[in-house]
Amino acid sequence: MPSNAGTTRLVIVESPAKAKTISGYLGPGYVVEASFGHVRDLPRNAADVPAKYKGEPWARLGVDVDNGFHALYVVSADRKQQISKLVKLAKEVDEIFLATDEDREGEAIAWHLVETLKPKVPVKRMVFHEITKPAIQAAVANPREIDRDLVDAQEARRILDRLYGYEVSPVLWKKVMPKLSAGRVQSVATRIVVERERQRMAFRTAEYWDILATLAVAKPGEGPRTFNATLVALNGDRIATGKDFEPTTGRVRAGAGVVHLDESGARGLAARLADRPFTVTRVEEKPYRRRPYAPFITSTLQQEAARKLRFSSQQTMRTAQRLYENGYITYMRTDSVNLSETAITAARRQIVELYGERSVPPEPRRYTGKVKNAQEAHEAIRPAGDNFRTPGDVAKELSAEEFKLYELIWRRTIASQMTDAVGSSVSVRIRAVSSAQEEADFGATGKTITDPGFLRAYVESSDDENAEAEDAERRLPTLVKDQPLTADELAAQGHHTQPPSRYTEASLVKALEELGIGRPSTYASIMQTIQDRGYVVKRGQAMIPSFLAFAVIGLMERHYPRLIDYDFTASMENELDEIAGGDHAAVDFLTSFYFGSANGTGDQAIAHAGGLKKLVTENLSEIDARSVNSIPLFTDDEGREVVVRVGRYGPYLQRALPDEQQAPAPSGEGEEGGSQGDRAPIPEGLAPDELTPEKVHELFLGGGGERKLGDDPSTGEPILLKSGRFGPYVASGERKSSLLRSQSPDSLTLEQALQLLSLPRLVGVAPDGVEVFANNGRYGPYVKRGEEFRSLESEDKMFTVTLDEALALLAAPKTRGRRAAAPPLREMGADPLTEKPLVIKDGRFGPYVTDGEFNASLRRGQTPEELTLEQASEMLAEKRAKGPAPKKKAAKKAAPAKKTTAAKKTTAAAKKTTAAKKTPAKKAAPKKATSTPKE
Repeated sequence: MPSNAGTTRLVIVESPAKAKTISGYLGPGYVVEASFGHVRDLPRNAADVPAKYKGEPWARLGVDVDNGFHALYVVSADRKQQISKLVKLAKEVDEIFLATDEDREGEAIAWHLVETLKPKVPVKRMVFHEITKPAIQAAVANPREIDRDLVDAQEARRILDRLYGYEVSPVLWKKVMPKLSAGRVQSVATRIVVERERQRMAFRTAEYWDILATLAVAKPGEGPRTFNATLVALNGDRIATGKDFEPTTGRVRAGAGVVHLDESGARGLAARLADRPFTVTRVEEKPYRRRPYAPFITSTLQQEAARKLRFSSQQTMRTAQRLYENGYITYMRTDSVNLSETAITAARRQIVELYGERSVPPEPRRYTGKVKNAQEAHEAIRPAGDNFRTPGDVAKELSAEEFKLYELIWRRTIASQMTDAVGSSVSVRIRAVSSAQEEADFGATGKTITDPGFLRAYVESSDDENAEAEDAERRLPTLVKDQPLTADELAAQGHHTQPPSRYTEASLVKALEELGIGRPSTYASIMQTIQDRGYVVKRGQAMIPSFLAFAVIGLMERHYPRLIDYDFTASMENELDEIAGGDHAAVDFLTSFYFGSANGTGDQAIAHAGGLKKLVTENLSEIDARSVNSIPLFTDDEGREVVVRVGRYGPYLQRALPDEQQAPAPSGEGEEGGSQGDRAPIPEGLAPDELTPEKVHELFLGGGGERKLGDDPSTGEPILLKSGRFGPYVASGERKSSLLRSQSPDSLTLEQALQLLSLPRLVGVAPDGVEVFANNGRYGPYVKRGEEFRSLESEDKMFTVTLDEALALLAAPKTRGRRAAAPPLREMGADPLTEKPLVIKDGRFGPYVTDGEFNASLRRGQTPEELTLEQASEMLAEKRAKGPAPKKKAAKKAAPAKKTTAAKKTTAAAKKTTAAKKTPAKKAAPKKATSTPKE
């Protein structure tokens, strides 16, 4: 769309990729430039605060809470150069169009651009939900003003998160561990994961049995000759299934009225039913109908991409962002399931082309979202344009990752406008009377799909990996009441109740959405934040809370329960939505939340408590650090209480009799000093629910609690196996020695302990009278003579190397250069995105995955054995997205120091002393805290 003659317009978007695409749709007279996202934000630390504000008491927060919550915004250091460029361009054009994203964050960026650039020319806001030529031209032709209500809502959220993070995080520093963070949404998300792990820890499994019968019809007609049926009742009482057991006791629920079969009971009944006649007692047939799923919104896209493609939330949103910016899909941050008339027409037209007219319902389908305050004016996530391109049309244009996600979105959109899946379902009951006159009822169900409808295009996945797919059929023979059957096989089968499944990123996003917590633009960052903070680690797809998370959530639950209450957090989101709608004032909301003004719009429970400020400072001294950092497990057979302590060097186990438990540590002091009772370190990667009594006993015995191996025959002192900060070690009197890499605490013998305590071992005396020792060090076993060291080939050599061998080693020249590269820990195969071979190697800072060009360290909790190819590909994709690390400037080589005699050294030292006396030393400034709370 050409501009008016002689008019030049500056269009500012958020990313260079979007700028490139949009630039191609606008004619001459338009300059399209990127802001590179947010241009201003609250100061990150003291260094960001401008000099004129440094003395203000509110500068730490970056928010003047006493003057209408005025925010102090500073231009990000990495945006200053781009801002200068935009300022220059703004002076050269006649109009400015702000084309940032259509959500609150995009609206706020547009406002910040105006505040920063201070343009002298007219400024207009243009919005669009897809980057296609018609959409961009329509946006230019129909601009609007900046929506200040949306800006106020975004600013209120930003200030709210800053107040929450900066007031609550210091409590965690003092009572749990330095540099921790709390956040309005991240803390609630962490709580959800911790609560699920607590349920798993409290879970007690139960065993139950039933019988699987393979039944056959005498005269097969339609359908198979045989089918399976499961025992469901005995003498009229239902057979117990997993849902009938209490999860915390493993016992049948009171009043369940069920028959609990054990192994012997099931096998005995199966034997008594052998060769007995079976008869159909009931056949119920019902029509089956399944409606299509609604088009994708942000949360459902993340869920399905995780289930089907094994994408993380970040990976999904990063890929969707690229598809959106390059014009393939509509805007990917939305909570609306609405489709425009144009999109519905395009979908129905394409369904006819691909699947025939019978696959299109007479009337277009309209969907209503279940998300509170969904912005139905927006659209669901769908292929862009008035004519959808099929996956085949775009396959050559997209990367493998982009293609998979585009196909998922395309299929879901098409399916949403197709006919229902229809068929029939049948439920059958069969009875047999045992030789002991027991009436055993068996049940079987079948499903037949006569018209798959939308299932031709799309089948939704489930978080339950054992769940049956929507399009799966279970065909039964044609059966009628009183029809005789024979049992080909009767097999007793055992089952165990299962603890509730751990959350995956997909199911956690779903849980947050159902609770009304978070918004489309925040789900991915929440998932990443709780992992980056060390509160959650991923094992495969499962999200496992750390013991640090247990300590943090325990503190919050005991002392600030409202701050992590689900309803309270959801109410905050609703308040922000009302501000966005112009129904409430942001200042009133923030005042109520922070200061506790009961007349404000904020949560009344917080208001009546005096507000956040008072809440986190008034009772700080009453928080017992040791209690907060102690997670009770159980009492062992000897009456000792077993707890997990969250220490500064990691979690560890401690057990002691109740009267031996250490008194609480003074508030704010370290929780590890002067403790009593046995200790055992908790191996990295061990999940909380895996700390069973058996595992705890193993840890104390194998490498944790003190264990006596015997007495030293030469001194009579006991030799003890202990566990310390750096792992297991043996001790006797004043002597200590760490176990070798090849040794296990479980199998360590007294003889091996004596060998360890003999280190450093005197090998002999060299001809010049200098002693030669063998010892174990940081880099492995070695021999030493004076200041000369040489490595030994194995740990065993420390105890067997002779003086002649040691002297020969010491006489050989030192090995220069790098050692031969160690073989990779694991070869993973080709990267799905780049097709480069991926391997896991052991590096200086631990294992890492590499494609030969980019490296990514394994995250906490990940092991080389468990890391999947998809996870490795995702980690390297993140590294590639960041680009290569900037090269460090080579330091100038210092001139080689000349050797000086002792006299010269003394003279030099004297000169330094004289110079120091002449130049008075500057008074050292008091050290400032460098840690900054994270929101």
